[in-house]
Amino acid sequence: METVLIVYAIVFIGVIVLIEGVYRVAFGKSISLDQRMSRRLALLEKHGSKEQVLEQLRKEAGQHLNAKSIPLYAILAKKAQQANIAFPPLVLLGIMAALTALAFVGLTVGTATSVPVRVVMAVVAGVGGVYFWVNKKAKTRMSLLEEQLPDAVDLIVRSLRVGHPFSAALGIVAKEIPDPIGTEFGLISDEAAYGRDITDSLTEFAERVDNQDLRFLAIAVNIQQQSGGNLAEILQGLSDVIRSRFKLFRRVRAITAEAKWSGMFLSAFPLLALGMILFIKPDYFDQVKESALFTPVAIGVGALLGVNVIFMKIMVNIKV
Repeated sequence: METVLIVYAIVFIGVIVLIEGVYRVAFGKSISLDQRMSRRLALLEKHGSKEQVLEQLRKEAGQHLNAKSIPLYAILAKKAQQANIAFPPLVLLGIMAALTALAFVGLTVGTATSVPVRVVMAVVAGVGGVYFWVNKKAKTRMSLLEEQLPDAVDLIVRSLRVGHPFSAALGIVAKEIPDPIGTEFGLISDEAAYGRDITDSLTEFAERVDNQDLRFLAIAVNIQQQSGGNLAEILQGLSDVIRSRFKLFRRVRAITAEAKWSGMFLSAFPLLALGMILFIKPDYFDQVKESALFTPVAIGVGALLGVNVIFMKIMVNIKV
């Protein structure tokens, strides 16, 4: 039993490592968030055509949300869009299917479980592994975007005060700040250069990544365009608010860290205890597993553990 669990874990981790490797091979360093040069600038350096790069980035910017009508893809579309996965939806689904098939082969070689069990676990590894990978990418990108946004707004404020127009200020942000803000603001600046309203681009960006601070930025720019006023002062106040919210969020996260780790421990402890029992004494449940009540009770315990995880997450998920 413990050998089978180890094989399951290895296959799941292997799926995540494999898709990360395929992603980096397909798109190189341009999709990495730890590069000083943004993806937009890297593509401009590679292709040299602003129109071609703008078309590619606009296609990537909406491709996942536009594919929500594909069956079962809706559960992945929002996270894939927030992570800005460069794979098209159909390619991502194809990779998911290929990894599921590969996981099935690995489980067939590494375990002697029945075919239905291998099929279910292969789907969990292929589909679940891709979702886990996309979700992790989305969290990393959104966290970095929230951290970069106050600096980007401050840079816009300084540019406005020395006389640059707002679209030019966005272009400066695109050159000076790396991804994800660099590429996103560069995309908005390029769209403005081709005649699109900046407010529409900012609003679309805010809705695409589901970020409240970006909604405030879009509203502030829209109000200034309609009624006039000193945009630099408005954005300076917005920057102060964003920094205060970010500081408060960090403080709340520090205060709730103990509760979160306690919740994670309490949720994982029964599973760890079960694994240790099966590892130390594999025949521990032999006397009761033939009982008619064993399966219903096991399912009930699993359901209670799931409810425990959900409520623990709700209790420590404090919105700022």
